[in-house]
Amino acid sequence: MVDRPLTLMAVHAHPDDEATGTGGVLARYAAEGIRTVLVTCTDGGCGDGPGGVKPGEPGHDPAAVAAMRRQELEASCEVLKVSHLELLDYADSGMMGWPANDAPGSFWQTPVEEGAARLAELLRRYQPDVVVTYDENGFYGHPDHIQANRITMAALAMTGMTPKVYWTTAPRSMMQRFGEVMREFGADWEEPDPAEAAAMAEIGLPDEEITTWVDTTEFGGQKFDALAAHASQGENIFFLKMGKERFTELMGVETFVRVQDTTDAAVPESDLFAGLR
Repeated sequence: MVDRPLTLMAVHAHPDDEATGTGGVLARYAAEGIRTVLVTCTDGGCGDGPGGVKPGEPGHDPAAVAAMRRQELEASCEVLKVSHLELLDYADSGMMGWPANDAPGSFWQTPVEEGAARLAELLRRYQPDVVVTYDENGFYGHPDHIQANRITMAALAMTGMTPKVYWTTAPRSMMQRFGEVMREFGADWEEPDPAEAAAMAEIGLPDEEITTWVDTTEFGGQKFDALAAHASQGENIFFLKMGKERFTELMGVETFVRVQDTTDAAVPESDLFAGLR
């Protein structure tokens, strides 16, 4: 028997990613007595400022935004009962193509080996049984999400550790439903042009390619409240408009692709810790 608790480590790019992508599993496994470790790679300084001011607009102060988002992240972790929060605190790189991509000290400009070495220290400290991060395209092409994938996979190789490793994803069937709900709740929703629609259709995976479906319906309220802790960020307002019931209906199952495993647990599976307990 191991002399440490079963441990889940989630490696995310920005404050609020933990709530949208893995809020359900963080809350569920914390409730089951599993130690939960959140690693947040950037300071979120390219997020919205007070009043929704965007990066590059007058009045946007990345340092002030980062400080505000740090407080929001801590509040989210309290809601989700995250055991340990670890901050790599790289500068937010912004969306692909933004000037912040090229800023010295940004996560996107950080050598993978450097970020991986820092994450490897945390892997050795916490000895996670399950590690969750994004896929190689960062789910939707965000540079910081891509970099989080790169440093996570490099850190695992660096340590030689063999936890179960998962990449977050979404079933294409859910993405279609998501579009319907956006039209229902978004008064200012505009139909994407054909190129955007084609790109959106490629997000996520066909349902049959998803290995792991975790029911977190019981924790939908906590996930909603964690996201509400990040209310300064405009992209979250849409989710909060739904109310807890509709939000849970849409977001109550979290899905993953298992990319590393030594347990031989059968797939599809409904538990990240299948084969470990």
